[in-house]
Amino acid sequence: MLPHDTLVVVADGHSAVLFRNTARHGLDLAEVEQITPESLNQPTPGDRSPDVIPGDDPGLFVRQLADHLNDMALHQRFEDIVVIADPAALGILRKHYHKELQFRLRKEINKNLSNADLRAIEAALA
Repeated sequence: MLPHDTLVVVADGHSAVLFRNTARHGLDLAEVEQITPESLNQPTPGDRSPDVIPGDDPGLFVRQLADHLNDMALHQRFEDIVVIADPAALGILRKHYHKELQFRLRKEINKNLSNADLRAIEAALA
C-alpha cells in the first residue's frame, strides 16, 4: 500500500494529472493538479534551436514535466511519489529524474492510464 499523502503522477506525452493518496490506511486518490504544456513554464529561446517548433518535439512536454517534478522534490513538496506513464513518456522521464526524486520514487507503472477513470488508476496501484 502507498503511504498517506503519496503523490501519484499519471502522464502521457501531452498531459499529466497529479493525485494525492488521502487515505491513512489503504488507497483513496484525490486529484490535486492538471498539467498541460500551457501550464508549465515555456522554455527560454536558448533552450532549443531556433528551427525547432514546440509542437515538433514530442518529448518537450515530458522533459518539462520531469523538471516540474524534480523541482517539487527539491522543495520537499512530497515524501513519496509514484509515476504511471505510457512507455515513451516513462522512458523520457527516467532519463531526467533528479537524484532527490529517485530517492522518493516508490513505484513506476509502465502503462497508459491518462484517459482512465479513478478506479482503473487505483486498481493499477493495488
